[in-house]
Amino acid sequence: MAEFRVPKVEQGHTKIRSVPIAVTPEGFWCCPSPVIFQKTLKSHNLQNKPKPPASPQNTSTQKKQSPQNDKRTAPTPSRARVLSDDQKALSSDAVSLNTTTMVVERPAKPNNDNSRRKVAIEFGDPGTSDLKVVLFGKQGFSVKMSVHRSVLVENSSFFAEQLSQNQSPLSCLEIGDCDDVEIYVETVGLMYCKEMKQRLIKQNVARVLRLLKVAELLGFQTCIHSCLEYLEAVPWVGEEEEEKVVSSVRHLKSDNLRVNPVLKRVASDASRPPNDTLTHIMELVLKSNEEKGRREMKTLVLRLLRENNNLLSDVNSAEICSKNIYNSCQSCLNSLLNLFKQAAEPGFVDTSMESKGPVAKQISLEADNLLWLLDILADRQAAEEFALMWATQVELATLHSKLPTVSRHLISCITARLFVGIGKGELLPSKDTRQLLLQTWFQPLIDDYFWLQYSCRSFDRKVVEEGIGRTILTLPLEDQQSILMAWLGCFLKAGDNCPNLQKAFEVWWRRTFLRSYVEQHEEDLLQVGEASSTTPST
Repeated sequence: MAEFRVPKVEQGHTKIRSVPIAVTPEGFWCCPSPVIFQKTLKSHNLQNKPKPPASPQNTSTQKKQSPQNDKRTAPTPSRARVLSDDQKALSSDAVSLNTTTMVVERPAKPNNDNSRRKVAIEFGDPGTSDLKVVLFGKQGFSVKMSVHRSVLVENSSFFAEQLSQNQSPLSCLEIGDCDDVEIYVETVGLMYCKEMKQRLIKQNVARVLRLLKVAELLGFQTCIHSCLEYLEAVPWVGEEEEEKVVSSVRHLKSDNLRVNPVLKRVASDASRPPNDTLTHIMELVLKSNEEKGRREMKTLVLRLLRENNNLLSDVNSAEICSKNIYNSCQSCLNSLLNLFKQAAEPGFVDTSMESKGPVAKQISLEADNLLWLLDILADRQAAEEFALMWATQVELATLHSKLPTVSRHLISCITARLFVGIGKGELLPSKDTRQLLLQTWFQPLIDDYFWLQYSCRSFDRKVVEEGIGRTILTLPLEDQQSILMAWLGCFLKAGDNCPNLQKAFEVWWRRTFLRSYVEQHEEDLLQVGEASSTTPST
């Protein structure tokens, strides 16, 4: 982490800045304000920028104006303001302040490429300290700390080890290659703080993570524990910050038991597997009778499942989850069949709205539940069994025609969704399942088509018609002809109130007439060619 060497005075252009230090009643110094580092680095960077050469015209102008400027020379207000700001920034961190501030600069020398200005900041009280620690950071930035050997040895295993390696006591310790000098100084300053929690509560998560990193390198256990307590209690804003916290905490040693409370935010010790929790969530959503909450949670859960396709990457967990979803599908189908039987009873249409309303509402709810479950299964590429379940609902399809269209038309949305899925290749049911699906539900879909267009906001006519046509064209040619001829009779009577399958009709026409004619023509030409080749020449 660090490089230790014997202290040596460096020659060159050096700017030494002694800043006001917060001194405790015991005579120890507390960590300084970050404002000092920021202002010092900013001024240092501005000084290191190359200045453009002055033009002759500007030089002559300056010479002419110099007598007037000499008469108006006054203390620089910017420097006075900076020092005042530093003092104000440190006033809240101390019981009493040593406000002596001094900036010493050596006379300027000609600029050379090999000699760059360096900045040094001194912290601490040299009068009471018995050890100096010098930190060397990047860009020639160094910090000298007047500290107490006993404090560092008591709080830091790293310093205790390094200081015990020398038989004769060191008076100065130099540490090179410091990536974060500012946080290093603040971490050493925290060794003098009795109420570290009050100090950390003013920080943000990013800065505490920096403190945690340096505290781990120094073996400063008290600071590590305080940082972990802070991270466990403070909210994490955003996914990025959460990942940074979890990553930083997991890098700590595993024997640090204080890590567990922080990681419990993202990891559970509960024995209940995730698929059971997911099933419970789905059951709560399916049984909800509050329309707005149910609709929003269905959208949210479906989106989360789509964004996290690897949620249940384990094969066994995926099978268990699919099984639980199909159990929910079967429960919805059973409820839907009972509701259809109730609505199809003689005299039900003539009953009051108080009796019919709840039944119609429940039919709509169960249809919406099945659509949601179908979307989940389609995203998981496990909807083939659902297609078979729906295709075998012959009794439900028979009762469908006995209900008013206003009560039954949402059921046809399930059929339309299956046709769209088959047309897009989202599910690949067998040929027998596709045939049975068209045989059972195609006519009820045609009967409800008018209501679907004008009563369902999510209904997309072009997408549904393309899905129906593609599903039909996956069948053998004879079955295509049977279904499309039945559709043609309905379309010629209902027009726009019937699915428009002209594209599928054109494909079937080409397969039936044009392609067979071409093949027959090629066979005739082939036979003529063979006959001419066998005829003896005269």
